[in-house]
Amino acid sequence: MEVTFYKYQGTGNDFVVLDNRTQAIQLSQEQVAFLCDRRKGVGADGLMLLQPREGYDFEMVYYNADGRPSSMCGNGGRCLVAFAQHLGVVEDQAYFIAADGPHQAFLKDGLVHLQMKDVDAVEDLAEAVFLDTGSPHYVKQVNALANVDVFSEGRAVRYSDRFKAEGTNVNFVEHLPENKLFVRTYERGVEDETFSCGTGVTACALAASRAGYESPVHIKVLGGELQVSFEREGSGFRNVFLIGPAVQVFKGEISL
Repeated sequence: MEVTFYKYQGTGNDFVVLDNRTQAIQLSQEQVAFLCDRRKGVGADGLMLLQPREGYDFEMVYYNADGRPSSMCGNGGRCLVAFAQHLGVVEDQAYFIAADGPHQAFLKDGLVHLQMKDVDAVEDLAEAVFLDTGSPHYVKQVNALANVDVFSEGRAVRYSDRFKAEGTNVNFVEHLPENKLFVRTYERGVEDETFSCGTGVTACALAASRAGYESPVHIKVLGGELQVSFEREGSGFRNVFLIGPAVQVFKGEISL
């Protein structure tokens, strides 16, 4: 089977994207993992299908690089909105459904503004906090983040007794001046550090608001710059938006 694919990236978080509006594409876990393989396939942190869903502009179906279906991916969602605009499915606004529910988005000045799910509470742990921003996230504040062994320390948390069954993404965040954060993330499913994680930086921004950070929070990641805006409501958060670029890298065909 010949498949036409597109490669997108959002602040270094990269994805194989497929137009499945005809719903003719059915991929096995092995095929998804092959496409995401950086040596034998296209190479990506994840794979997305854009397909029809009644009542929405489109449905986002997301797979981790290991080929397993996954929860929401923020940078992936932004890239899929840009892809939908490229296909002519949407113009400058989108309303779509993902694993964690409906999302609204709009494109402005070269950036995709993606509304994330509401967050009702943040759980305090011994040395970190835990919250769900569409995917589960462990957030730990550190100093000198550039020197942290994100792979080893992140993997230790991800496979700890608390999280090993379902897994969690692990974020290390350094608080910087001028309402800015530096974030690095170990992602489950990829099982490595990625250049950016949209739901992760969202989690870090919401956690930092409890330390006085104001909306919008500016976030530096290895792959670039993102913003997160939000409204606090008691112990929760509403109108949460992940804001950043989404770029088509190339288009190609591959045999499966």
